[in-house]
Amino acid sequence: MNPIHFTRPFLPPRAVYNDYLNGIWQRNWLTNDGPLVQALEQELQQYLGVKHLVATANGTLALQFAIRALAREGEIITTPFSYIATATSVLWESCTPVFADVDPADFNLAAEKVAPLIGPKTKAILVTHVFGNPCDIAAFEKLVKGAGIALIFDAAHAFGTCYQGQPVFVFGDATMGSLHATKLYHSVEGGLLATASETLFQEFKFLRNFGHNGFGQFALPGINGKMSELHAAMGLANFKYLESILQSRKEIWLRYAVNLNASGLQLLAIRPEADYNYAYFPVLFPSEEKLLQTMAQMEANEVQPRRYFYPALNEIAFLQNKKHLTPVVSDIARRVLCLPMYHDMSAGEIDYVCSFLA
Repeated sequence: MNPIHFTRPFLPPRAVYNDYLNGIWQRNWLTNDGPLVQALEQELQQYLGVKHLVATANGTLALQFAIRALAREGEIITTPFSYIATATSVLWESCTPVFADVDPADFNLAAEKVAPLIGPKTKAILVTHVFGNPCDIAAFEKLVKGAGIALIFDAAHAFGTCYQGQPVFVFGDATMGSLHATKLYHSVEGGLLATASETLFQEFKFLRNFGHNGFGQFALPGINGKMSELHAAMGLANFKYLESILQSRKEIWLRYAVNLNASGLQLLAIRPEADYNYAYFPVLFPSEEKLLQTMAQMEANEVQPRRYFYPALNEIAFLQNKKHLTPVVSDIARRVLCLPMYHDMSAGEIDYVCSFLA
């Protein structure tokens, strides 16, 4: 059997991508809000059901723009169980991350753990939909209502996920998405930022393009966060296959779930309000020792799982925060392993991975 990698980016038929490239060559328009970027924004805006959407060079910049616009120089309560960009984006925007604990079943930030940490310096709550599984959005909306606190969602994993029948991108003051090559839907490198606010939408557009407000005019201090036409072309090409990608991942995820139902491992609890995108398949081992033993066996047989997310962010030296303990994260971060997942993974490959977990 060939090596089983943790992930494999989906690539459209080359002819489909080349059709977009031919247009780029004819127009000789490579960046600066080109027609393909605009077309991709329109496609994504419609698909995600959002009022306003801007495409960005990557998801991290999109998250930074949201923080800069909504929570400048304050405290942001967030999760230590996420990719490092969630927390470092807070630092880059001169804010202070305050870490709260997560739900032990769905691994998402727990609203009841956030509430006691809200104080006079709290400017925002930043919640990651971990592994694409939506958090308890209604609980966070209730928490911030009337409090003057912004609600930002990191939906890097959650493209295609719905909550209470609506795409997760319609919630909060702003929601970031990642279109990185490792995601189930991608533009090689890219991101997006969605909001219902016209004011925020205009600010996001200024922030991603040096603050330009017409030739030689600048509305605010922005930077270069633009998506190129080449990346938008990949996004448009891949969009044609989105539904088949989502369906294939669902079938893979469900085969994993059936195979591992009696394994004794804890599986991710999908929220009942969710229509999940099946982005990742994490398993929780009874101990870190057992995880390491299994991982070593897999890697010796050319199977590549990945420890998402380890270490916990508040255990990284420059992010350490001992004021507020997060015992659930401290525990699960050492015991969670994500299994290989990609669009064309075969039944035989899934069963082979599961053979190390029986």
